[in-house]
Amino acid sequence: MLTGIDAITYGVEDLAQCRKFLDDWGLRKVLSTKHSARFETMDGTEVRLRPHDAKLLPPAMEPGSTLREVVWGIKNKRSLDALLKRFSRNVSFTEGKDGVARITDPNGLTLAFRLTLRKPFSVYGAAINTPGSPQRVDVPSPIYERATPIQVGHVVLFVSDLSESEAFYTEVLGFQVSDRYPRHGIFMRCAPRGGHHNLFLLKSPTGRPKLNHVAFTVRDIHEVFGGGLHISRQGWETQLGPGRHPISSAYFWYVNSPCGGLAEYYADEDYLTENWQPRNFERKPELFAEWAVIGGFDGITRRQKTDK
Repeated sequence: MLTGIDAITYGVEDLAQCRKFLDDWGLRKVLSTKHSARFETMDGTEVRLRPHDAKLLPPAMEPGSTLREVVWGIKNKRSLDALLKRFSRNVSFTEGKDGVARITDPNGLTLAFRLTLRKPFSVYGAAINTPGSPQRVDVPSPIYERATPIQVGHVVLFVSDLSESEAFYTEVLGFQVSDRYPRHGIFMRCAPRGGHHNLFLLKSPTGRPKLNHVAFTVRDIHEVFGGGLHISRQGWETQLGPGRHPISSAYFWYVNSPCGGLAEYYADEDYLTENWQPRNFERKPELFAEWAVIGGFDGITRRQKTDK
């Protein structure tokens, strides 16, 4: 059984700038050399940086800084063996001496699979008080000066052939469909029980594959705000947020990332089980965001940014 995203690797054009971004983003720096860097989230999910022209990097699915590999964690050796057996019947793969198996998805993105190295964690988000049912008594809601991401929750990709990509992830890897924009996009999770999606595939408007964003989970809506305000104070540009996705129920804040695509803070997504029935949605703005702020808030004034 897949447990989620264990690691991601970016190939980047400006290593120093990307180091600073991930540090400002709230990740813990584990290793930094002239030619690489490695950061971790709270649960030990790795975020790796390499120069985009490094020889050991997997091939890129697009020019410039972008995602080069996603490592999916597996619960135990029996599950890993079962997955490799499935690979042997459906796709070509390589298995390294480190026990990591690698395949390439239909869009040219390298996927790796290993026994999970993520650590157990225990965090609590702010409880919500509703009339007649207070959940937070004699305790104020938290205020976060910055975010400390818990894990890499999902990746969003523009894909060349949506049907081919869906078949690959569901039939070869065993992903579950959570919801759909028919002919336009598919929300998927890597196990029957878990957050609304670990992967969102969108039909590419150009026909070429491309990274859209990588999303990092935080504790609650207050940490989404705290992280977004901090990243704004550090000079990074908000693309959209804060806001709320009605399909997954999650609160979000998107920032332009020098590592490639966007980076997202998000919290409070729906938790699904094997009883969930996928829904179909028409693709329209109000279903992407129930509400959202274009350009974010100024980190100093804590007010919406203006051109004045």
